[in-house]
This record gives sequence, C-alpha cells and structure tokens, in this order.
Amino acid sequence: MAKKQVRIALLGFGTVGSGIYRIVTGMRDEIARREDVELSVARVLVKALDEPNTKIAEDQSIFTTNFEDVLADEEVSVIAECMGGEEPARTFIMAALNAGKTVVTSNKEVFAKHWKQMEEAAHLSGAGLYFEATVGGGIPVIRTLTHSMQGNNVESIMGIINGTTNYILTAMSEEGREFADVLREAQAKGYAEFDPTADVEGFDAMYKISILASLAFNTRVPIERVYREGISKVTKQDIGYAREFGCAIKLLAIAKMKEGRIEVRVHPTMVPLEHPLAAVRGSFNAVFIHGNNVDDVMLYGRGAGSLPTASAMVSDIIIACSGHEHRYPLLDANGDGNTFEDDWESEFYVHMKVLDKPGVLARIAGVFGKHQVSLASVIQKEPDSNDTAHLVFITHKSREKAFGAAIEEIEGLPEVSAVLGRLRVEH
Repeated sequence: MAKKQVRIALLGFGTVGSGIYRIVTGMRDEIARREDVELSVARVLVKALDEPNTKIAEDQSIFTTNFEDVLADEEVSVIAECMGGEEPARTFIMAALNAGKTVVTSNKEVFAKHWKQMEEAAHLSGAGLYFEATVGGGIPVIRTLTHSMQGNNVESIMGIINGTTNYILTAMSEEGREFADVLREAQAKGYAEFDPTADVEGFDAMYKISILASLAFNTRVPIERVYREGISKVTKQDIGYAREFGCAIKLLAIAKMKEGRIEVRVHPTMVPLEHPLAAVRGSFNAVFIHGNNVDDVMLYGRGAGSLPTASAMVSDIIIACSGHEHRYPLLDANGDGNTFEDDWESEFYVHMKVLDKPGVLARIAGVFGKHQVSLASVIQKEPDSNDTAHLVFITHKSREKAFGAAIEEIEGLPEVSAVLGRLRVEH
C-alpha cells in the first residue's frame, strides 16, 4: 500500500526553517516507516536566493522570493511558518488558511496577537492550525495541556519560558556579575539579539503565557491582560540577598485560576532553592503545571534552537497529515474583563537604603502595618557609610496594591534614601 505523500512549504529558512529541512530530509525513511507518511519540502520562501542556509539544499529550485509561488502550488498542503515577527507572517498565514492549506507555526507573537482571527479562517476553510512550537521549543507543553490533561482543571502554570533571560540570570548568580555585563556576553555568543528588548523586558514570555493560560483555563487571555516586567533592574545584590533567604531569582511566567478569576503575569521572581524551577540553569526552559487531579507536572528541556523547535514543528506536520479531522481548541469567546485579577496575592522582597539611626526600622514597619502588609523576615546589613545602611525584607502574603501603596509611602519617608529592589516571591 502506497504511503501518503505530503509536500510541505517553508516560510523562512533561518534557524528553525533550515532545522525543519534537515529533519524532513535526514529522517524521511524513518518517518515514513513509523508514521506511514512521506514528507518532502517542495517550496521555501526566502528573502534572497543567496541566503547562506540555502546551500544545504540539493535542489535549489525549491527556493523562491515570491509568496504567491507557494500559495499557488496546488500540491503543497502544509505550510510551516517560521519567519518570526508580526508582519508579513500574519498576512501569509491568513492567506494560506483562507486557501485551505494547513499551517504549522512557531511564531508566538503573531499567534498570541491574532489567534482568534486565524482560527476562524481555519474553521471556514477546513484547514488545520498547529502551534506546538510557539511555547517551549521542543518541550511538548501545548500537547500536554490539550491531549494529556483533559481529566483535570488546571489551577496554575509557572514556568521559565525564555532561555535568554534564564541564561543571563544563571550567569549573574553563579559568577557574581551584573546584568549589563552578562547581556553583552550573551549577545556576543548569540544567546541574545542585538536588540534584546523582547527577551529581557518580558515580551517573549508574555506572548507565550498568553497562549498557555488560554489553553489551561479554556478562555482567551489577551496579551493586554498579562502583567509584564523584565529583568533589567535585577542586580547582583538582589541575587545575593535572595540566596541568603534560600532563594534563586528567575523570570517566571505565571498563570493562576482562583475562584473563577484569572491572574497572568511575567516578572522576575524569587523561588526557594528546593523548588524544581530553581535548578533550571542556562538557556533551558521548564514549565510547572498543577492540575486538580494529577497534582504537579513539570516539563523540562531546550526551549529554543534550530532542531528542538524544528522537531516540534515536524511533529505538528505529521499529526496534521495523520488523516484525522483537524481539532481546534474550544475556547470561550474573548474572556470577560471582570474575570481577570490585577490585585493578586504574593509574598514580596524589598531592598532599601536608609539612614542608620534608631527608630528607622520601626517607622518602616509601621507603614507596612498600616497597609496590612506584615513582615516575615528582616536582614539589616552592615552600614556602608557612617550614616546609611541597607535593610532587606520578605513579607508574608499580601495584596499587590497594598504592597505598592506601602512602598510608595515608604519612598517618601525622609529616613529612606532609596528603594533599590523589589521582587515577588513564589513557592
């Protein structure tokens, strides 16, 4: 019996696109034997025909600079979009779906922003829309949520889903270096982009947690509902003080469902050293999921890179070609704004520089108490001059707005020179 022939088009032939090509061509026989489908790359859209990666292809005729060549090829049934960025990727994806061609994408930005529009187009044309590679590279977190946890209500997700920031924070922690120094090294090694804003300011993680939270809680979670804060203000002092409290600092993407209200946030976070996420080093990713029946599940692996991300996309391509009817997540419409929580509960870390004189600690504690913020731990460091000292606090669980109001009042005290750092603490 003849195996199913599937011709694929790739939009983009950079890190991920060339990775897909290598897997499809290098594992063609194994995939055909195991999955009963023969894959081939028939078209590749590139910006220029002389791009360096094009040299790996035996057949140079597959390359084109015109998207219409891809769209018009009737034998191409699956298009893998791995261009990155919002445009022209969104336009190309929509055109492909409207033409009835199944789309597999790794583009978290375009997917997080335009998921609803793309899914509607897929429904109308009967095309498939697959997006495993948008979060976690080669880690199968999307499929875990959609195909393995149906017998659960997911109550929380907490993850390290940006490798660049985890690489930076790991180096800061292990080598005692400042953020700017490690960032320059990460850029030189290719771990960080020339413009690192999307990574270090949390935009990349924001797109990803929007996707994960939408699937976990069965309602669309727009990126506008995600609180976002990056790591550029984290100092080696913060990391040192965190260690004194038995914690590590990680950029976490957090989504929780509590009493029908959703909280979704991205920010640098202190986590106890005994928590599994604290041990995730370098550019690795990990996602910690809590379901009401399964309890805790953790997925760990390469969150980016050519072959890890490409492997997730090839998996999606194979599933799309399996002969089963395409499945679409059954999400509530847009999410009622009243269901989103912006005054979440957390423990907090704060580091401040104060005048070294009697009564200062009591006055600061009084302001915290006034705002219903109670202190769990206090460290007073040795004075760094004749008249100033450093105070470091960890609070008990408090409301975000109450803590913010307390800090605002404390910053106005004449005894407080500066609030140098504040972080949330999760367990």
